[in-house]
Amino acid sequence: MKKIIKKTGFIFLIVLLTSCIGKREILISGKTMGTTYHITVVSGYFEDTAGLKDEIEKRLKAVSRSMSTYMKDSEISRFNALKNTEEKFYISDDFLQVMMIAKKVYEATGGAWDGTVDPLVTLWGFGRSGVRDSIPSPDEITSCLANVGFEQIEISEEKYLRKKNASVSLDLASIAKGYGVDQIADLIGKKGFKDFLVEIGGEVVASGLRTDGKPWKIGINTPRKDALLNQVYNIVNLQNKALATSGDYRNFFEAEGKRYSHILDPETGYPVTNRVVSVSVMADNCTLADGLATGIMVMGHEKGIEAVNRLNGVECLIVVEEENGTFSDYYSKGFKQIIEN
Repeated sequence: MKKIIKKTGFIFLIVLLTSCIGKREILISGKTMGTTYHITVVSGYFEDTAGLKDEIEKRLKAVSRSMSTYMKDSEISRFNALKNTEEKFYISDDFLQVMMIAKKVYEATGGAWDGTVDPLVTLWGFGRSGVRDSIPSPDEITSCLANVGFEQIEISEEKYLRKKNASVSLDLASIAKGYGVDQIADLIGKKGFKDFLVEIGGEVVASGLRTDGKPWKIGINTPRKDALLNQVYNIVNLQNKALATSGDYRNFFEAEGKRYSHILDPETGYPVTNRVVSVSVMADNCTLADGLATGIMVMGHEKGIEAVNRLNGVECLIVVEEENGTFSDYYSKGFKQIIEN
């Protein structure tokens, strides 16, 4: 009998806030992309923040309309439904930007992150069709793998996509939240605010400083399935950077005494079994950090650290659960410098 455990697909970060005379913190929150968002803007008492939430909500809805596979009329859903390998599917600036960064993540991870895993996500019961009542057969997985491979999509700077395989389809859930964070950070910055924090489903951009003049403090959740959302494993000092965390302990199912994670290996078609339970990536933008965090979950700690150390402006923390249940931490060259002692 299969036991389903699916608390949530997101890892929530804990934001530690302070206040100071002469400055105030404007808190804005809501729901988007199947999760929640929380925004803190440091403002003078006489600065105008009226209408900011409405603009944020409008921008988030535009991003969702582009990349949500749960909306039948979204850009990504219409692309997935396309069966013509000759047709040029013209896309928005949002979709193009995400696909260009997606290509970079795909190449940086050697294909460990792949936006075309949509058939596998559905097959394993982590997608739109809901939970399966059995483990997929080897033949089912092999059949899906024929339609997995990011190189099967042509990405043109003339703002169109073209399928090289009529059955290929996209799932950008592991990168779209990060893009949403980047877009809201850009919106707030263009309003003239320099000090703010944007978080969507655990993915974060920290700009400037808190009201006390110190970097933003971000808590990384303890990577256990029974950990509370406010149970902190590490605290990171973040300034003018993005941080994204991916893990296997919030979204999984159990069958025949074995746990199957929602993190799928695009090469084998199976959930990863490398004992990596959490990956936190710091980068200049959250879209890149979001995708890399998932890709490194697939790569494992050795290849993951090697890949990150080759990238400029990127750092990571990889947490591995040992056979005795303890955790081992693996850091890229500069990540330790941002952890609060």
